[in-house]
Formats: sequence, structure tokens, C-alpha cells
Amino acid sequence: MIAEDMITEDMIIADVIDQHPELIRTFFANGMMCIGCPASQGESIEQAASVHGLDVEHLVTALNEALEG
Repeated sequence: MIAEDMITEDMIIADVIDQHPELIRTFFANGMMCIGCPASQGESIEQAASVHGLDVEHLVTALNEALEG
């Protein structure tokens, strides 16, 4: 995968979902159930992971692995 195509922790959740709606399943599978909440519209993956007590590195790795298929 090209580095510029990779998901990073500073990306806004809504932007990631807009570009890759197939990743909703991966967010859910990793404990991020608030994909549709208003906060996700402006919240980064790192911010949301922190609020929900999730390991952001694990989540970002899972998202990128899902993109690679």
C-alpha cells in the first residue's frame, strides 16, 4: 500500500468513512461503535480511541489491513 493511501490516527473518522465505507465493519469489530454520532464528524481516530479507551495503534493497523484486503 502506498503511504499516502494509508489510514493514520490523525484522520477524521467521517472522512475515512466517506472514502472507505467498507471500513465501518472494521471500526465496529474493534470497539468503535460511534461511527454515526455527531462527534465522529470532526473527531480524529486518535481522539475517538482515547475517549473510548481503545488502543489507537491497534485500530489503525486493523483499518489498514482491511484496506489491503
